[in-house]
Amino acid sequence: MIKLRLLSYIFTGLLLFGCAEKKSEKNQPNIIFLFADDQCYNTVHALGNDEVITPNLDKMVADGATFTQAFNMGAWNGAVCASSRAMINTGRFVWRAYDYETHQKDLVDNGQMWGQIMQSAGYETYMTGKWHVKTPPSKLFNHTVHIRPGMPKDTWDHATQVKRFAELERTKKGKAEDLMPFGYNRPQNVADTSWQPWDKNNGGYWQGGKHWSEVLKDDAITFIDSAKGKEKPFFMYLAFNAPHDPRQSPKEFLDMYPLENISIPESFLPMYPYKDSIGCGPSLRDAALAPFPRTEYSMKKHRQEYYALITHLDEQIGEILKALKESGEMDNTYIFYTADHGLAIGDNGLMGKQNMYDHSVRPPLFVIGPDIPKGKKIDAEVYLQDIMASSIELAGLAKPEYVEFKSFMSLARGEQTKSNYDAIYGCYRPDMQRMIRTNGFKLIVYPHGKVMRLYDLKNDPNEMNDLAVKPEYKKKIKELFTKLVALQKDMDDPLDLTEVFPQV
Repeated sequence: MIKLRLLSYIFTGLLLFGCAEKKSEKNQPNIIFLFADDQCYNTVHALGNDEVITPNLDKMVADGATFTQAFNMGAWNGAVCASSRAMINTGRFVWRAYDYETHQKDLVDNGQMWGQIMQSAGYETYMTGKWHVKTPPSKLFNHTVHIRPGMPKDTWDHATQVKRFAELERTKKGKAEDLMPFGYNRPQNVADTSWQPWDKNNGGYWQGGKHWSEVLKDDAITFIDSAKGKEKPFFMYLAFNAPHDPRQSPKEFLDMYPLENISIPESFLPMYPYKDSIGCGPSLRDAALAPFPRTEYSMKKHRQEYYALITHLDEQIGEILKALKESGEMDNTYIFYTADHGLAIGDNGLMGKQNMYDHSVRPPLFVIGPDIPKGKKIDAEVYLQDIMASSIELAGLAKPEYVEFKSFMSLARGEQTKSNYDAIYGCYRPDMQRMIRTNGFKLIVYPHGKVMRLYDLKNDPNEMNDLAVKPEYKKKIKELFTKLVALQKDMDDPLDLTEVFPQV
């Protein structure tokens, strides 16, 4: 009897040992976050832009789900990318991601930033590329390499420019656009070839001798090769600076885009009528890249350089995906692709992303994974920062209460069709611009100019016909304005719109 019991204990122990061995196998998916900078939703061939060449992004569209209505919530300063990245790494809405001392620092100290959460879930975490968040990434990720600033260094010196603009304002002599450094306020005409994207003497992406997008690709492949076959899952945060300006790429990529093949956007304007009151005048860095008023030729040149850099970026992404497939990890990996926001480049007479139009608040957003339907298009509205909450769900953790953005995995899998949000909120600077988008309409509010703009997005997707000037839409404006004010309270928005527009 004693022998039988002993044999039973040994057998049970072997079973338990076998279960323990099984549990140690990788039972969480790898997660890769591919993050572009300044890429508009309409710059992917597979999503309807016949001019741009993006074979690898096209394959991602075919292999996974695309959110056609993804948005950045906004920004508290001109560097919209910094606000976007603070939100995605903290999980907090824009005004609560803003203050480092009262918000982000506490999250860091408590191990609650995105990279830290993934580590707590058992992930080996890796980050390379653009950071532009106040907390050093080395505090949040196991491995970091080639950490890049907000943009490749060019001849812009912000402090010097502020002094020059102040002097201009005082003396009223000259134009702001004439005070811009080399590489800005161009091209003046067809003969203006002073700055070329492939000229490595201009620094920027060429600093260090190898294009930054190629360096990031090499970094990513090196880590994938080191991680293959390991039991521990990995989380990779791969943040490209491209296609942010200075839009530099090898000449062969520019040659793919003959200027005669580049079209002018339908909503092109030589000058946006409210540019100064919304903070998009000649002293805004992004706005100063091209001459005022905008010309069709200058917009074609900037779009040519933009598309070329996107195609160069696309090539690097293809190499990363190829390495992942060859590593044997593809079938157990979820991949998210998006950008921190969009970009105008001539739409509505604007150049940058410091506005509330779709071309500037909407990036592309794809998700690929083992249970994600292929070629699926999802029209439900999401925020790009929902990727953080989605990755937490995939890691097998409950979403922490302080994370305000919401997982969209049920939408991606087709288990849900309705958006997690009743309306999309947008803002730029504490007092410059506000926006609400809901039920097919968008209301944009400019406090300084005391102007509102209303668009019917279904019938006017390019946002060219302002309905706010029509008396019959007064009720619709009041409805949206009331919802926007309610959203502001939920967001801890510092601006009281009812004081600016008491009559609404």
